[in-house]
Amino acid sequence: MSELTFEQMLEESLKTIHNGEVVEGTVIDVKPDEIILNIGYKADGIISRSEYTNEPNADLTTMVSVGDTMTAKVLKVNDGEGQVLLTYKRLAAEKGNERLKEAYENKEVLKATVTQILGGGLSVVVDEARVFIPASLVSDTYEKDLTKYQGQEIEFVISEFNPRRNRVIGDRRQLLVAEKAALQKELFEKLKVGDVVEGTVKNVTDFGAFIDLGGVDGLLHISEMSWGRVENPKKVFQVGEQVKVLVKDINDTKVALSLKFPETNPWANAEEKYAVGTEVTGTVARMTDFGAFVELAPGVDALLHVSQISRTHVEKPADVLKVGQEITAKIVDLNADEKKISLSMKALEADVPAEEEATEE
Repeated sequence: MSELTFEQMLEESLKTIHNGEVVEGTVIDVKPDEIILNIGYKADGIISRSEYTNEPNADLTTMVSVGDTMTAKVLKVNDGEGQVLLTYKRLAAEKGNERLKEAYENKEVLKATVTQILGGGLSVVVDEARVFIPASLVSDTYEKDLTKYQGQEIEFVISEFNPRRNRVIGDRRQLLVAEKAALQKELFEKLKVGDVVEGTVKNVTDFGAFIDLGGVDGLLHISEMSWGRVENPKKVFQVGEQVKVLVKDINDTKVALSLKFPETNPWANAEEKYAVGTEVTGTVARMTDFGAFVELAPGVDALLHVSQISRTHVEKPADVLKVGQEITAKIVDLNADEKKISLSMKALEADVPAEEEATEE
């Protein structure tokens, strides 16, 4: 019986490996694009850059050091050059999928950083396993631009888990919906008509502004923005602006807001300020064929009837007045309950002597 050579005895002392096997090794060399491992086999194991990380231009020398211990999976026992091809990334992804499966079954909330913005959503990585979050499940409202999420850490749950079909779907929307529902419930339990609350302008339209009160959106209608007139809400409010508002009405989940605070009501002391016989100055705000409406203060308009503009005959207010013109008149009637004031410019004109009237005739 022939004796074994040293090389044969050495080879027999080394373990055998197979494709798909998980092995452990020690890093004996690192290059920018590959890692070399001693795996206790007759050939060293090689992990290329693409089998270690998803970063295409990563420098492996900054990520791994000689002497590190690593676990990897055998891709090919002999690559044709006597080397063993290994993958670290795929093994980590498999372990990550186990983690995702567990999270899916337990409805666990996961947290991960957005690594990529795709055409239809976001991509995140959990323990080297990729999760896709469709745009429709990113937020509880439509978001056209998802780039703001790049590099941001977000929370989500796994709503679909099918790694065989490469479908691992994350859902952030349901968490936001649940969170908002909880905030709404808490807010509605303490919110009441008459409260003055602080909120953030969320959206501005032609008819009003939506104010986020902290989980509940309230509508500040254009008619409630001021005691005076507001022509365009977009010129008054900006998204993100902080405002203090009055809760005017609550109907189920709808909240109506107002900036017409009772203490600033211009009609509060109307009987004193606009008593009959008082001489006032105002600005012509708008005109009709029968008269002109004069703004005495924001929210206080008085009617100057065409017959009260002058002692001489006036056919139409526009013949002698124009919008924006400042005029002085006397208050000849007041109905504070109905918020109506009547003016007369004619009452301030000096009486025309009888002989002058006769001359004019």
